[in-house]
Amino acid sequence: MKERKIAKVVNRIPLEMEGETDLDFWLTQTPDQKFEELMRLRKFYWEWKLGFYPTKIEKVVNKISMNDSR
Repeated sequence: MKERKIAKVVNRIPLEMEGETDLDFWLTQTPDQKFEELMRLRKFYWEWKLGFYPTKIEKVVNKISMNDSR
């Protein structure tokens, strides 16, 4: 059996403290790190949903009349 090079780490915290630790973590991150994580999650989501990450964004514009009573 292969020896693990990276140790498994598990941090157990009470459920009521979970939100606090998440907030503490994100408050310590720079805007660049937050943006990189957002992009990583966005890419992960679209690859899961579509099987690929879209390279083009479809522009959708809905025009309504100013006199429209909606």
